[in-house]
Amino acid sequence: MDGVLRVEEVNALGNEQFVWIFNNIVENYPQVASAICNQCPFTSADHLADAASNYLDLLPIHGKEEVLKLHPDLAGRLADEGKLTKDSLREQKSAGLHNLTPEEKAQIKQLNASYREKFGFPFVICARENKAEAILQGLQTRLHNSHEKELETGINEVKKICRLRVKDLVLS
Repeated sequence: MDGVLRVEEVNALGNEQFVWIFNNIVENYPQVASAICNQCPFTSADHLADAASNYLDLLPIHGKEEVLKLHPDLAGRLADEGKLTKDSLREQKSAGLHNLTPEEKAQIKQLNASYREKFGFPFVICARENKAEAILQGLQTRLHNSHEKELETGINEVKKICRLRVKDLVLS
């Protein structure tokens, strides 16, 4: 999906419009859009995404954990129940998670549960930059990380997702 707004149009938005349009650049966390709307004018989609990344970097540890907790499990209950945000649905489909075999689905659900139990938040990876096999491998590998390392890795993945979502909305 290519951006739909020129950066000049983004800069002309009122705060309410800006927050409404960019409310899900970080999954279920419109606070990012609220926090960065006053940083206009932006010079590009990347500039806007950088502002969101900087906001995430400045969050305290518990804030970063809260951001991660707002993400759905990959190929999890929300996907099964058709309750993903439109962004997450598109992203999980692009990774092929809707085409998992029953065995792969059971494996990813078990790994998701182990991950969540260990870290206290769901496994987050930029699905649009990965396919199902790489996601399964990432889950297996990252389960061995420390909480600190996984918090950093998870937030970096959120920033990748955010950048792609911004580029879906803003022409580069």
